[in-house]
Amino acid sequence: MDVQDFAEIKEEFDRRVQRIVWCSVATVDRKGRPRSRILHPIWEGTTGYIATGPDTLKAKHLAANPYVSLSYWDPKHEQVHVDARAEWVTDAADRRRIWELFKATPEPYGYDPAMIWKDGPDAPGFGVLKLTPWRIEVWALKDMATGVESRVWRG
Repeated sequence: MDVQDFAEIKEEFDRRVQRIVWCSVATVDRKGRPRSRILHPIWEGTTGYIATGPDTLKAKHLAANPYVSLSYWDPKHEQVHVDARAEWVTDAADRRRIWELFKATPEPYGYDPAMIWKDGPDAPGFGVLKLTPWRIEVWALKDMATGVESRVWRG
């Protein structure tokens, strides 16, 4: 079932992504094949951020095709699926703000990026991917069993 306003699913979306934390993120390789990996986004409304290295295989994939698909899942079969465009955050102030967002958010949803990037948010090895979704779906197996449709927001 489509929802018109993200506010209709925001509470459930936030509850799930903050509890599940890690998701599978698929990119497309140079030969047009999907490639998945586990990543740790943080969300501000419908905008997601991933702290990651700018010199990775995923960076090469995104240079050729900026679209990603994210899938959160837990053993209770509560799911979130996000289809988005990814772009690198290049502004130094924005990179520092996202660094602080990760650092200030309680674990396990947040974490101190300095565990990975010892030289801080201005280090060349630290990158931020901004996710701009065009589709977010929340779904659960219990819903399917009771005839409740998934809820889909389209940006």
